[in-house]
Amino acid sequence: MRIRTEEIRQGDIRIGGEAPLLLIAGPDVIESEAFALDVAAALRDIASRLDVTFVFKASYDKANRSSPESFRGPGRKEGLRILARIRHELGVPVTADVHGPEEAQAAGEVLDIVQIPAFLCRQNDLLAAACRTGRIVNLKKGQFLAPEDMAGRVRAATPPGGPRKVVVTERGTTFGYRYLVNDMQALPIIRAGGIPLIFDASHSVQRPGGLGDRSGGARDLIPAVARAAAGAGCDGFFFEVHPDPDRALCDGPSSLSIGDLDALVRDLIAIDRIARG
Repeated sequence: MRIRTEEIRQGDIRIGGEAPLLLIAGPDVIESEAFALDVAAALRDIASRLDVTFVFKASYDKANRSSPESFRGPGRKEGLRILARIRHELGVPVTADVHGPEEAQAAGEVLDIVQIPAFLCRQNDLLAAACRTGRIVNLKKGQFLAPEDMAGRVRAATPPGGPRKVVVTERGTTFGYRYLVNDMQALPIIRAGGIPLIFDASHSVQRPGGLGDRSGGARDLIPAVARAAAGAGCDGFFFEVHPDPDRALCDGPSSLSIGDLDALVRDLIAIDRIARG
């Protein structure tokens, strides 16, 4: 029997406890408005067939890049407008990274889940600002942190005396230069505090800076690490997906093809049922 976490609710979003698996998925970055709408609609249909909770993810500004020439997206104002349109027209919740306290406030007016990038998870002012939005806060665990360290990060994103609306995303730990590994022991350690846990299978197989001016990755390993996480026990999954990963403008090597998502999530649901006991 796996550890049971507390359930977080916000609108149609349920994470943890006995809630269905959460699926956070989308392209790494908004490549265009039409592209984002098409991908979000396709993912919504997949999630509906599988009866999982779906949140669309796409970054509007990729501030953390291997090269200053790398594509960053449409920017905050235009990106949030596109995400607001997806949220309204397609009826799906949306999430994206925020990078500073003032940005968190503006993004919180659109996003259903405010996501803290792994490299910024120790920025307490940012976490407090994300908390003040009243939205669910998704803390991506820094590649440099032990799983036990996330309890303090969660407290930093929780209002004093208020309800906790924080989830943690595990996305690998630095193991030498340009290589990440997943310690599956981290999943039950984090969840032992009652904190809902999301497993990011895409960034777990990323090779930061591995292609010189951009990150590499091993997308063929995404199913393996995702299935292992389902067995270890988690409350949802994060995938970067793209219609044609080889032509993606950002993080294609660690992105899953949309065509492969349905079958993989079916596997994860089946493993999750066993893990729940």
